[in-house]
Amino acid sequence: MIPAGQRVYAIGDVHGCVVQLRQLLAMMAADDATRGAAETTIILLGDLVDRGPGSAAVIDELIALRERAPATRFIAGNHEEVFLHALEGDEQALRMFCRIGGRETIMSYGLSGPEYERLDYVELAGELQRIVPPAHTAFLQSFEDVIAIGDYAFVHAGVRPGVALSEQKVSDLRWIRSTFLDFAGRHEKMIVHGHTITPEVERKAGRIGIDTGAYAGGPLTALGLEGEDNWVLQATP
Repeated sequence: MIPAGQRVYAIGDVHGCVVQLRQLLAMMAADDATRGAAETTIILLGDLVDRGPGSAAVIDELIALRERAPATRFIAGNHEEVFLHALEGDEQALRMFCRIGGRETIMSYGLSGPEYERLDYVELAGELQRIVPPAHTAFLQSFEDVIAIGDYAFVHAGVRPGVALSEQKVSDLRWIRSTFLDFAGRHEKMIVHGHTITPEVERKAGRIGIDTGAYAGGPLTALGLEGEDNWVLQATP
């Protein structure tokens, strides 16, 4: 249950899909207006970047959203983690970043395909630091790992069963899969998460998964929560 007087919208993995993000934010604003007065919090569940074509524009859009709606909160996903390490000059992280959709992120900042292909990793690291605005880096560094509101906890990937929320490892919150997904029981709170794509919103005894694969042709999903009610909004490609 969400505490009285509050309303929450949680958004699944955006992955550079800025057109769908803008559509979904407009849908949420309209939905919020029809439901009457409440203290509304928007939570992005992480993986804003990579794979889709518009990562830089997504970050711009969400920086502007936080300025308009200061109650907006952001969870760090595994893709933000790798991106930030790559920006710090970690070559291993940069190699991984490029394998998991970072090419599209880099190109969203204005680097062309031929330029990307021509650079070695040392050169690419320098170019990445040059083209990513400091405001974007600072924004990504400000993200949280877990947000608890009422009977719900919002994370990127999931939690380790049997471990208190306050004791969860950051690596699990951002990266866990099967140990969490295969667990059929309940947790300390109902877990709302992204990270693992499902064709539709996945509802289980202890969790609700809302990564519906926006970058892969699926909808971008928001879960609305108020009191004991919940509902789904989706922006399709």
